[in-house]
Amino acid sequence: MPNCFIVGVGPGLSDAMARRFAAGGYAVGLVARGASHIRSLAEELSQDARSAWLCADAGDAEALVGALSDLEDRIGPPDVLIYNPSVMRAEGPLNLPIPTLRNEFEVNVIGALACAQHVAPGMKSRGRGTILFTGGGLALEPYPEWTSLALGKAALRSLSFSLFKDLAPHGVHVAVIAVCGIVEPGGPFDPGVVAEEYWRLTTAPEGLNDREIIFQPQGTDPFYNDPERRHEQTTVPPRDVP
Repeated sequence: MPNCFIVGVGPGLSDAMARRFAAGGYAVGLVARGASHIRSLAEELSQDARSAWLCADAGDAEALVGALSDLEDRIGPPDVLIYNPSVMRAEGPLNLPIPTLRNEFEVNVIGALACAQHVAPGMKSRGRGTILFTGGGLALEPYPEWTSLALGKAALRSLSFSLFKDLAPHGVHVAVIAVCGIVEPGGPFDPGVVAEEYWRLTTAPEGLNDREIIFQPQGTDPFYNDPERRHEQTTVPPRDVP
């Protein structure tokens, strides 16, 4: 049975991903900062598939790698790693404290790199594997109100591209998914719909064409990060970015 590890599990998208991969025959390893949610999710998943969970803060790379190692001991090495954490806190570039940026960068980027460095050698040796990062439209078009998150998502996008180039020759596919909207049930960014794209990237990746997915369905608001259109005159919406 193949394994999927999901880091940064909470209600919404990561729940839907866990259920999708479990339904597809994967054992699922869950990592989150707190236990209450992932414990109940793991119990639900265990009715149909193997599952395991551990707590670790994505801002603590050492603890994060330790959790991945423990999950490997429990259910085996991951065939798929999904990195989903981020810190969503509004602050403009001229008021953002440098220590705050450093701390949030640990979650938004450093944790992703630590996870990739941990799982990639095994994937390379097996000649297969998938690493997926949850990005966002702020990586394509930043807004000053979200400076730290935009910097983190832009750096995560760059990291993903670098890993794609480094690992593709070894049979490991890396991709970043820019979810350009608010994930909520019943809408165009329904978590089940978005999770299906993570499944496709794992089971049928199209190489270079699938190193980045910009998930912006037709008719959705490309200015969701700027609902009052304060920056409309200085913005190129994500759907217009090649």
